[in-house]
Formats: sequence, structure tokens, C-alpha cells
Amino acid sequence: MEAVAPQQEIAEVIKKFGGNAFSRCYQCGMCDTVCPWNRVGSFSMRKLVREAALGLTEIENEDIWRCTTCGKCPRVCPRDVKQIESGMALRRIATEFDTFAGAAAPIPGIAANLRAEGNPFGEPRDKRAEWANSLGVKNFDEEMEYLYSPGCYLSYDPRAKRIATATAQLLQAAGVSFGILGKAESCCGESIRKTGDEALFKSLARQNIAAFVTRGVRKVLVSSPHCYQSFKNEYPEFSAHFEVVHISELVFQLLREGRLTLKKPLGKTVTFHDPCYLGRHNGIFEQPREALKFVPDLELRELPESRMNSFCCGGGGGRIWMETPKHERFSNVRLAQAVDTGAQILATSCPYCITNFEDSRLSLPEDGPGIEVRDITEIIRDAL
Repeated sequence: MEAVAPQQEIAEVIKKFGGNAFSRCYQCGMCDTVCPWNRVGSFSMRKLVREAALGLTEIENEDIWRCTTCGKCPRVCPRDVKQIESGMALRRIATEFDTFAGAAAPIPGIAANLRAEGNPFGEPRDKRAEWANSLGVKNFDEEMEYLYSPGCYLSYDPRAKRIATATAQLLQAAGVSFGILGKAESCCGESIRKTGDEALFKSLARQNIAAFVTRGVRKVLVSSPHCYQSFKNEYPEFSAHFEVVHISELVFQLLREGRLTLKKPLGKTVTFHDPCYLGRHNGIFEQPREALKFVPDLELRELPESRMNSFCCGGGGGRIWMETPKHERFSNVRLAQAVDTGAQILATSCPYCITNFEDSRLSLPEDGPGIEVRDITEIIRDAL
């Protein structure tokens, strides 16, 4: 067992990652009032902040891994406690030092997979582009406008591969010049950074930046809001600046410019879920909705908690790679809200949300109203 890190060293790590903001908290509890955990289980950000401010060794292991970094509490905090950055500091300490008893990161297998194959699934790097084999998608070269980065989920997960396929078909239909890197691309590293493994995040980021720069990449198109967050907001820490575009932004632009024409009516009601890292963290709210409105005979209904107030699916902060008991899954609450709107399709634009909603859909009563879970690219591709 490694020795406990000196308190001064711990304090320096916390300060570097914003954790010194813990001392600004005056325990008003606003963070707990908006936290999704208060709808499904037991977790208190207020309590975590209090324990961290008083003495790190008091913190319970489970608590530091519960936050999904959904971004709700920083928006209502009157003292700018920086809950996400502070929580990441605690996780980094738990990852690097034996500070909290038994508090090592709960996803060591994911970290090992990232180091070995560049993806959290541990699938062979050589198979990263297999989803595109039958689509005529080319390898990126500097003459192309966009590097399309589908991300790990869309490259390896059977359900998510259908989203990558729909995306490529839309881009081809619109005549967009794009290519992929395939095995030369690694995970963006967003989730592993949120779980405290800063060194691994930096390694992945540098690998991708080198791959992008040597190939002359200027614009990066992504399907995952988590990739968007890394490439747009975190890679500039390494002096790497690319124009980063989420697929919902580009699809709306292509529809508005007439480069995509939708003729096939859907004939269904749809409700759209705002992913935390697309909406609340990065301000992309209207483009996916406006894109869906181009689909003939589609009725769009709003969820009760939408846009800036959207309810988290539970996949952020690295929790997509952690096991969550069924009775504590945010996605169950969100799916029930979607069913209550009367919509036939729950649409979103994030692979983590898709994965969690598909899992929750399996728990719906067989004799109750059913609902499909689809990415907006799948809906729009089917309307071509």
C-alpha cells in the first residue's frame, strides 16, 4: 500500500484544480436542491464540500464518485464554489494517492483499456473504423473540410454504430468533404479526466493532437458532446486550437442551406432531451430542435425539464463506465418523463444518453406505452 500523500502536497493539487473554492461555501444547500441525485438516492454535494473543507480524511469513498458533472449546481451556487473542478481535484487525489481508505478509482479496467488500445472498451485499435467499411468513407487528408471523429462509443458499441452510419450517410448526401482517422485516433479522454486520471488524459490528448496536426486537420466534426467538450474547451490547454463542430450544428446548417432535402414524412411525435455537455455546458440548444422541425409530419413536444434545466441521464463524470443500481438510475426518471409527454420517440444527440435510455427502456412495463430512443441523425437520415 502506498503511503498517504503529505497534506501540503494534497492541498497543492486541490488548489490547482479549483478545490480551494471549497472554503467559499457557506452551506446554503442550493447545490442539493438541483442535484439529480435527490430524485433517486443519497448524495449531497453540500455534505461533500463541507467534509472536504474540514478534513479530507473524513470523506466517504462512494461520495467522491457519484457526481455526474451535469453542471446544474455551479449555475445556482451563490459563492462560485466550482463544484466540478473541486470534485475532480478530490478524484485526482484518490487516484494518485492512497488518501481515502479504499477510494481508488472504481474503473481501473477502463484505464488499462485506454492505455493498451486507446479506447475504453479494450477493443483492438485496428477495428476502430470497421463501422465505415461498407460506406465508402475515406481516410482523412488535408484537402478535406472536416475530420469526422465519431468517438469510442460510435466506433465500437453495436447500438451506437448505427448513429455513425446515419451520420456518414447524411454527410455524403449533402456532399460534405470529410474523412476519418480510424486506428490513428484515440479516445478524447474526457471521461477519464473526470475520474481523476489527469496523466492518462494528457497522454490521450497529446496523441490526438499530434495525429490531427500532422494530417492538417482544421475542422473537427463530432457526434459526442463529451468529445466536443474535450476538443473545444480542454485541448486548447495544450495550445491546440481546432474549429470544433457538433453534428447537430452542421446538420441544421445543411438543412437550412438546402443541401439536405427531407421528403419522407415521419408521422410521429418526438420529444428532445438536451444532453448536459451539449446544452448546459456548451450552449447548443436550438440547433437540434430546429433540425428536427425540417422532418415532414413530425410533432415536437418539450420535456418538463429542458434546455438549461435539462435532467441528466447519469452518464457524465465518468459514470457511464460505472455500475449504477437500477433504482438509482437518472435515466429511468428521464425516460418516464418522456413517456408522460405522449411522445413516440425520445430523441437526443449524445451516445451516453442513448446508451442509458436504451438500458432504461428495457425496464418499461410490457403493457405500458412504449417509446423509441433515437439519435437525431437517425431520424433525419430516415426522412431523406
